[in-house]
This record gives sequence, C-alpha cells and structure tokens, in this order.
Amino acid sequence: MGIFDGISTWINSFFDYIFGFLINWNKFVALIIISFILTLIITLVYKWLTDQHLIKTLKEDIKGHQEESKNHKENPEKLMQIQKEAMEKNMKLMMHSMKPMLFTFLPIIIIFGWLRTTYEGWNSPLFGWGWIWIYIIFSMIFSITLRKILKVH
Repeated sequence: MGIFDGISTWINSFFDYIFGFLINWNKFVALIIISFILTLIITLVYKWLTDQHLIKTLKEDIKGHQEESKNHKENPEKLMQIQKEAMEKNMKLMMHSMKPMLFTFLPIIIIFGWLRTTYEGWNSPLFGWGWIWIYIIFSMIFSITLRKILKVH
C-alpha cells in the first residue's frame, strides 16, 4: 500500500464519516445536499476573496461597452476602440475571479474523487443520469439562487 492509497483511504473515510448517513439514507437526496453545501462554500469564498464593488463596476462597464458597440456598427474605428476597452475590462474581471478559483480548485477535485468512488455505477432516478450530471444541474440552480440571495456579483 503506497502513500497515495493511504491518503485516498483517509479522505474516503473522512467524507464517509461526514456524509455517510445521507448516502446510506438516500443517494439522490445526499447528492443534492452535497451539491448545495459545495456551491454555498464556493459562493462564499468567491464573495470574500473578491472586491464585489469592483466586480459590479466592471460588469456594468462591460455591459455599457456592449450597448455602445451596437450604436457604432457603421464606424469600424470606434467599434474597435470600444471592443478594446471592453476586452481590457474583461481581462481585469477574469484576473479578479482567479483568486477564489485557486482556493477552491484542489478541495473540489478531492471531493469529486470521493463522489466518483461513492457513486460509481449509480444512476439517478432523474432520467438515469450519472452523479456528475445531477451535481452540475443542481449546483447551477443553487449557484444562481445563492448569488442572488447573497448579492454576489
């Protein structure tokens, strides 16, 4: 047994301890609850590690550039200038979004490894989809809802 097998066993035991009662009760409901918890954590990390005022301002500026570019379709020089400014704002927005992604990436990969092991061979009652599709669908729903409730931009 190598070091990685030992770590993998420890991680699986840890998550089985935390979520095992849910999975033994109902795998589908457990996956929805796990999806909610992970989405909530990711949303909170994003909110705490980003300058929300700056993000809101950048998004508004980008939207303004999109509207302005519609009005200058006939003027290629002006359109290029507007698109260049919008691209700069988009890059700045993307750079601000990287920090929370770096903080959440490794834990999510570890949890997904455990989920893959736990739900291997399982098909949900929802169209017989695998666990990953159920996770993706519910995390998107939860993300949209949580971002509105927590006012995350």
